[in-house]
Amino acid sequence: MAAPLLEVLSVLERLAPLAFAESWDNVGLLVEPSASSNARIAHAVLTIDLDPEVLSEAETLGAQLIVAYHPPIFQGLKRLRASSAAERVAVRAVAAGIFVFSPHTALDAAPGGVNDWLLDAFGGAELARTPCVPHAADARFGAGRFVRLPEPLRLSDAVARLKQQLGLSQLRVAAAPQHADGAAEIRSVAVCAGAGGSVFEKLSGFDLFVTGEMRHHDVRARVQSGSSVVLSEHTHTERGYLQILAQRLTAATGNQVTFHVSSCDRDPLSWV
Repeated sequence: MAAPLLEVLSVLERLAPLAFAESWDNVGLLVEPSASSNARIAHAVLTIDLDPEVLSEAETLGAQLIVAYHPPIFQGLKRLRASSAAERVAVRAVAAGIFVFSPHTALDAAPGGVNDWLLDAFGGAELARTPCVPHAADARFGAGRFVRLPEPLRLSDAVARLKQQLGLSQLRVAAAPQHADGAAEIRSVAVCAGAGGSVFEKLSGFDLFVTGEMRHHDVRARVQSGSSVVLSEHTHTERGYLQILAQRLTAATGNQVTFHVSSCDRDPLSWV
């Protein structure tokens, strides 16, 4: 079975409308090796980062499409050379006839997207989730997400929930004194996939900030203002969502396309 590429792209657009991506981002169909109107997709690979190993995996699986969360083409390219690491993947994808699509911040901003998945650590549909920075065109979309918890949590319990949600055994935690000694509990949480510092700059009054990475001095400022911070490393706030995305795409395309979550995509950093 297979579905027309344009149908698959339409499904991606419905799940994560590109109009709600950040203005600095580069989203959508980034590599088009042949006419989109004629292409059909039977196998697609989902990945956070597209590197040569993921591309080789896609070729082995016979994939016609790669959905790369992070755009493999971000800044303007003046050349396409196999000798350049930054350009090699695009050259190889064209040669292999593989389309490459990136949703990135459009998927962060969408209801049911990456940031909502992060908040699933604290509850399901009963949680009223609100974008940290609502989009001017539609307040359901926007950067980051926050919730007011119906029942407060100790910081240690909030961290345990995040570990389970992210599938991690370790997280970096900067605890505000009142949370560290148990004198106060977590009643409000703001999250932002990836690097949330610039989004969190617009916020105040939250007990817990959760993101992949923040600058040292921004973390210190939050703790000194009475908020705790949890950092998981950048892609750990994103990668677990790929399984959810695969399920949603499979259902939305009527099981006509097999969506493979890459088995070799991984965080470039490790604990040693």
